[in-house]
Amino acid sequence: MTVTSHAILFDLDGTLVDSEPGIRASYRAVMRELGHDPDRLDLTGLIGPPLEDGMAKVLAREGDTRVAEGVRLYREHYGREGLFETRLYPGIVDMLDRLAKDHARLFVATSKQTAFARRILEHLGLAPRFVAIQGAEPGGVERKADVIGALLAAHDLPEPLTLMVGDRHHDVDGARAHGLATIGVLWGYGAREELAGAQWLVDRPAELSVLVTRILAGGVDPVRGA
Repeated sequence: MTVTSHAILFDLDGTLVDSEPGIRASYRAVMRELGHDPDRLDLTGLIGPPLEDGMAKVLAREGDTRVAEGVRLYREHYGREGLFETRLYPGIVDMLDRLAKDHARLFVATSKQTAFARRILEHLGLAPRFVAIQGAEPGGVERKADVIGALLAAHDLPEPLTLMVGDRHHDVDGARAHGLATIGVLWGYGAREELAGAQWLVDRPAELSVLVTRILAGGVDPVRGA
């Protein structure tokens, strides 16, 4: 029997969408604006964490401390061009539709700013599939644990009936901070090793939908795993 009160929180970058092309383009624009060679840009491990963290690491390699300026330039470019280069991973739409048929309540919990996340999902036609889209908000909700906490509080989501789905250790750590189980996805930007704390790992969206359907039906213990 399906449990209608389950909530599924999805990370965005590396979980629902491949945002690397637009992120790379916007970082390269920042490098050019600040007088650095964009061909030296290395984004390894930097897609997923908060933008300020990634910008600090990118600019530190150039001996540049203008992180706030870099973030401002990045957001200008990303909002104008970069976000429109985002692509859906194959199988995501079918996976979300299957979960909706199982009466799961779907949410987005991302470290990207809420406004950008919403524009991306609207551009891709996915926004109506989610009850709410929660991202980072300057001066308050910034870390993944904060984002998850904001969703839990705003929608009165019970921790035992809420799952986090993501591709980076920030998703696992943020979920753990609130006592949530996590499904780690292996098609994104994180390596299998950094997802070791997740209760489950899946290779494809179709596999994710099957697993979540089993959890909703009570066939899997969300604390111990399969």
